[in-house]
Amino acid sequence: MCKANQQIVPGINNEKSAIGNLHLNPFCPADLNPVTMKITFLGTNGWYDTRTGNTSSILIQSEEYDIILDAGNGLAKADRYITQDKPAYLFISHFHIDHIVGLHTLVKFRFPKGLTICGQPGTTGVLNAFVAEPFTVPVAQLSYPVTFLELDEGDHAIPFPVESRLLVHPVPCFGYRLSLDGKIITYCTDTGYCANAVLLGRHSDLLITECGLKPGQESPGWPHLNPETALKIAKEAHAKRLALTHFGAEVYRSPEDRTEVQEQFQKGCPGLIVATDDLTVEI
Repeated sequence: MCKANQQIVPGINNEKSAIGNLHLNPFCPADLNPVTMKITFLGTNGWYDTRTGNTSSILIQSEEYDIILDAGNGLAKADRYITQDKPAYLFISHFHIDHIVGLHTLVKFRFPKGLTICGQPGTTGVLNAFVAEPFTVPVAQLSYPVTFLELDEGDHAIPFPVESRLLVHPVPCFGYRLSLDGKIITYCTDTGYCANAVLLGRHSDLLITECGLKPGQESPGWPHLNPETALKIAKEAHAKRLALTHFGAEVYRSPEDRTEVQEQFQKGCPGLIVATDDLTVEI
């Protein structure tokens, strides 16, 4: 059975526990695949940190790899959950600051089997300029090997299967579909509704989307999702479960704002996860 456990970590504002224990769909693909995968939401805010959480970062712990989706300030908490003894992969969706600001904490990690940073064409140059003096310790001076892997749109094996597609945002932004341990995890952040989000999410065991807007809000000039459009993508993609994250810090100002989304939409989307910082879901 799927489980979602609230992790209360010293030094982190625990008001997020207001969402309480999530009532999840009893069906889980792990019932068919005995390998359990853990997904931990390290940072669930969009734009900037507030008392509700850090900026975006998600940890996936598979049998053979540790995978991190985006590098907001939540990235710094990853070593609370991993031993760092597996090969590590970091997927960058795009270069807005709230998705890369945590890269200055790479110096605290030790990844003896190396870190591979994956992203759209141009990632190597952008991040080598950002993770550099006079801002922070340069990538080349980290204590472990770092490899950049630039991905075009399409299917890749790196070595696990990954599909990358452009989403709808003012700057190029990639969504990713990862196939690991017999499961499919899809990550679509910073986007409006688009066909590629549906394509990436098709039959996913877990579809993770942003939720930058409150119910009923729209932002056509700077595309983001509200809960209704996120659920629309999940239903059209026939995703097995949906997790919402990247809540706009300027509109989701309290844990109660997220609780309201959970209460309003969980009936129409069984197993809906409204993420909070340090929430771990097993699939």
